[in-house]
Amino acid sequence: MLNYRQLHYFWVVAKTGSIVRACEQLNLTPQTISGQISLLEQTFGTELFKKVGRHLELTDTGRQALPYAEQMFQLGNELEALLRAQPKEQPILFRVGVADVVPKSIVYRLLAPTMELAEPLRITCREDKLERLLADLAIQRLDLVISDRPMPAHLDIKGYSQKLGECGISFFATPALVAQYAGDFPACLQGAPLLIPGAETVVRNRLDRWFGDQRVHPRIVGEFDDSALMQAFGQSGSGVFIAPSVIAEEVCHTLNVRLIGHTDAVTESFYAIAVDRKVKHPGIVAITEGARRELFTP
Repeated sequence: MLNYRQLHYFWVVAKTGSIVRACEQLNLTPQTISGQISLLEQTFGTELFKKVGRHLELTDTGRQALPYAEQMFQLGNELEALLRAQPKEQPILFRVGVADVVPKSIVYRLLAPTMELAEPLRITCREDKLERLLADLAIQRLDLVISDRPMPAHLDIKGYSQKLGECGISFFATPALVAQYAGDFPACLQGAPLLIPGAETVVRNRLDRWFGDQRVHPRIVGEFDDSALMQAFGQSGSGVFIAPSVIAEEVCHTLNVRLIGHTDAVTESFYAIAVDRKVKHPGIVAITEGARRELFTP
């Protein structure tokens, strides 16, 4: 059976980078910590650390174990805070998973109404691939998942998708690139360097069809699952990039780029996926109502 004290010592050493620093944090002797970690390794017949010179480095097994320990002790800290708080001081925990393809500005705007509720919320956000987020939703480690697509039909997971809204897409680039590829849109994109969402995203397939219909063939120089990383490359001048039209003004102002053009023939949609069909959590209610009232207005 797993010894959680030994696991805690392993976690602290891995986080601090050395037994000496772990001793300072835990107020224990090096012999105690190293001895307990050795017992943990003996229990499972595998090494978690290896010595490299005077330093300790995680083995492959140690690297695999660390994220699990991280989650376990994070949940433990949340539980301790919950139990210590007085009933009237307890905020409502709102655990949100965000698919990594959803632009961060969209996520912020969707979550912003939850910060104005009369009932205090404590929001925790986690970004990951949609399938992994939905697995955590199924075992109630998340209250909500925000995605660019509804619940996939092939997944044997109970969940209900609610469309928050949709909008067209806009194309952006640095002033230098805009000047270099000036002309009528979208013809000006012919041969232009393009940063594009990855093949697994919904908008990618729609973009490919649209470019074919327009008989425009940009030069793809980068594919990204993470929208923030794509924008960072776009801001540096690496190529033209896209973003939802509802945040076009913010993208231009924040990244110091210019709008090349936009189309409503290619749309991005955003969904809230929850376990219960009937929405009860005040955070989810605030998101769905705010999206329709302020973000995705007709």
